[in-house]
Amino acid sequence: MSYQQPQPGWVPPRQQPRKSRAGKIVGFSCLGVVGLVIVFAIGSAALLGGGEDSSSASGTGPAAAKSATGPGGGDSTASADSAEADESATEEPADGPVKVVARRTAFEGSALAEGTDYTSVRVTITNNGTEAIGVNPLYFSITATDGSRHMAELAVDENQIATVALAPGENLTGTVTGKGTFAPEYVTYTDGLLGDSVRGDVS
Repeated sequence: MSYQQPQPGWVPPRQQPRKSRAGKIVGFSCLGVVGLVIVFAIGSAALLGGGEDSSSASGTGPAAAKSATGPGGGDSTASADSAEADESATEEPADGPVKVVARRTAFEGSALAEGTDYTSVRVTITNNGTEAIGVNPLYFSITATDGSRHMAELAVDENQIATVALAPGENLTGTVTGKGTFAPEYVTYTDGLLGDSVRGDVS
């Protein structure tokens, strides 16, 4: 076999380096570690998210129901309503904002009286409300035991009840007099003639 001299300018071809199996193994191992890290991160996020959901969901559970019903376990709306009812009960007495007390008294005629044929009732009116009320002899009437009604006669009794604006907490006493002689059963007061009526039995 004869040896041939290489031609000028000829370069022998380079041999490709063999890929090492060890490099492949190391690459796959790195990918596995990265994958495990990603899986662990996803699992941790899911656990944390689940904890938040459970805590927020617990807000709609028994604890939330207990807080909605108040510390005593009762209905908070009902408690508020009962508190308002208590306040209104303390503001206005059970017998109403105006109280009338009446009793028989002797007629004491003034200079304007025509004789003595009159019946007088001594009246005490008390304003238990929160606003002033008007008091005037014309706001009163007397009902007799026989059912007859007698309007107040003006200025015939010396002790006639005055005409005033009665402030809250104040009371006023004076006589209301009707024409004729009769047995009075009760006195009726009407605020402003057209307002609410309050009756006081004559004792």
